[in-house]
Amino acid sequence: KKLRLQNNQISNVPRGVAELKSLEELNLASNRLADLPGCSGFTSLQFLNVEMNSILTPSADFFQSCPRVRELQAGHNPFKCSCELQAFMRLERQAGGKLFGWPSAYVCEYPEGVRGTELKDFHLSLLACNTTLLLVTALLLTLVLVAAVAFLCIYLDVPWYVRMMWQWTQTKRRAWHNPAGDQGLALQFHAFISYSERDSLWVKNELIPNLEKGEGCVQLCQHERNFIPGKSIVENIINCIEKSYKSIFVLSPNFVQSEWCHYELYFAHHKLFSENSNSLILILLEPIPPYLIPARYHKLKALMAKRTYLEWPKERSKRALFWANLRAAISINLP
Repeated sequence: KKLRLQNNQISNVPRGVAELKSLEELNLASNRLADLPGCSGFTSLQFLNVEMNSILTPSADFFQSCPRVRELQAGHNPFKCSCELQAFMRLERQAGGKLFGWPSAYVCEYPEGVRGTELKDFHLSLLACNTTLLLVTALLLTLVLVAAVAFLCIYLDVPWYVRMMWQWTQTKRRAWHNPAGDQGLALQFHAFISYSERDSLWVKNELIPNLEKGEGCVQLCQHERNFIPGKSIVENIINCIEKSYKSIFVLSPNFVQSEWCHYELYFAHHKLFSENSNSLILILLEPIPPYLIPARYHKLKALMAKRTYLEWPKERSKRALFWANLRAAISINLP
């Protein structure tokens, strides 16, 4: 009924080693067991002592395989506090006081960070111990993050800005690799005009004649006559902006609906900040209702809020002052 085998360097109890149907108490303390022995050969076992062995993570199915065990002495083992141990601890709570010496004799030995912690105070979240749940949660969080980033990119028009920055850097790189063209980047125009094609009649009939003719004529850069054939439109826009002292933007509801006007505004705005210059002149040809300005035109909204713009007067008596102010804004002696 009682078998004492302590201090015998026993490393395991093989299944089928013996059938001791009357055995009630088994002492295997101070051996080298790596796990709790089963009860397949000890059907009447009631007391088991496995203290001071090498048990890191006791089997979670011990109490199911040994239904008659009333007391288990398993303290003073080098317990490894991990997810595997959580199942054994849950069984201890369900068994209701079958562990002798609980909780003081049951202390974490590994890992180093929790050494000395009693098993009753060691807790891991369900997420940390459930690989499937962890993978599903990580996948869902990744999908949510990707969806949020994609939404922000579309809402803030990030692909458009990336494309424009790529065009800008490519043009700069070509100019850097072409030293012969450096002289052509000097200031050649007083101002570059950016406008919607739907406002071209006003530009050709009012703006250009009044600035290029008469006393103190202004040299304007217009895409129809100054873009170089063979180069891309974006490259022509960048070169014209860099060769011009100022950039004049003719603002109207037509302007905010033009893709190319937005390109020109973007590059001129980029020049404004890269060179810390004051190169933008805004002419409000027609009032622009805020709801007409697309989300990607936040730079235009900011510019109109912070910078003074010239408003085209409907009364003819006020237009002389308008042209005088505009000439004063772009007054410079070109080389």
